[in-house]
Amino acid sequence: MTSSPSSADVAVRTISSDEHLAYLRSLPSASFLQTPAWGQVKSDWMSHSLGFFAGSVMVGAGLVLLRPIPLLRRFLAYLPEGPTLDWSRDDLPAVIQAMAAHLEKLGAFGIRMGPPVVLRRWEAATIKSAIADPAAHRLSEVRPDERSDLGARLSSLLERGGWRQQPPAPGFTAGQPRFNFWLPLKGRDEDDVLAGMNQQWRRNIKKAAKAGVAVDVGRREDLPAFHQAYVETAARDGFTPRPLAYFETMYDALNTEHPNRMRLYLAHHEDVLVAAGTMVRVGEHAWYSYGASTTTNREVRGSNALQWEMMRAAMAEGAAVYDLRGITDTLDESDPHIGLLQFKVGTGGQAVEYVGEWDLPLSPLLYRAFDLYLRRR
Repeated sequence: MTSSPSSADVAVRTISSDEHLAYLRSLPSASFLQTPAWGQVKSDWMSHSLGFFAGSVMVGAGLVLLRPIPLLRRFLAYLPEGPTLDWSRDDLPAVIQAMAAHLEKLGAFGIRMGPPVVLRRWEAATIKSAIADPAAHRLSEVRPDERSDLGARLSSLLERGGWRQQPPAPGFTAGQPRFNFWLPLKGRDEDDVLAGMNQQWRRNIKKAAKAGVAVDVGRREDLPAFHQAYVETAARDGFTPRPLAYFETMYDALNTEHPNRMRLYLAHHEDVLVAAGTMVRVGEHAWYSYGASTTTNREVRGSNALQWEMMRAAMAEGAAVYDLRGITDTLDESDPHIGLLQFKVGTGGQAVEYVGEWDLPLSPLLYRAFDLYLRRR
């Protein structure tokens, strides 16, 4: 645990976007969902920046998205992958309590937050063995390669403080994924990363290069081409696509806040778009945030070429982690999501489980009513 001022010095107050961004810039990294720009992307929510202070020292920040109850000036306060704190602080209970008190004064009837704290990790070899084991059905039931004491302490602290963990649900649901897939990059070069991939990945990267697949960084005017492929992917994989305007807003907001924070990558084969994806980077953490592939020329392995180029770019810019984002914890080969897990496992990375998203009902009656409203939607 870190030493810190006494709990009497803990305070939370509203800060400007500039103060928020300045604090994030002082850190090695932070979730892009906790940048002030993300509040502009989520335009159907109101956004609010919080500063966490121990005495006169700013020790954390949070982007809060506020969703109102229809016809009432009461809000659900949501901090996706946040707030940005040192979660090992010995005065953490007081810091969280101060945040809750501040948000309640703003009119929050409930708070949902998702601390980006890892609870467990599984290496690629462990996952591969579990998939092959007919007795293994869910990753959460498989012995992890690493358990985090910090994650366990935080989960226990939140439970004792009256917070309620959101239960896991099959497939991909609202909110941020509890299970994600990371490719560690710190201290590694391209040869080392390639050597860590499975044979199929290395073969597909070579196949794409031999076929002449070219991967380039796109511009804002290329977003419609990306979106067309993304819509095709959504129809093929059975999810509801976001509109083009969402990606235009995301591109503008993130890149206005910091140049090249979000980049668009396009893979072409003989001038035909075969795959596309977006990468977001904040400091030492790079995320593969959205991807698309077409049914045209799938045999040239454009998706592998695209991912490899994004990994190489992240490595060249000093990223410690290339984050392939969400996976489900299913290991059932009949589950439609298993292919995505197998694709990501082939990179040789690791599955990480966060402590998850937690709710604190401040007004239990309104919290239950709003929860029922969202479920019916």
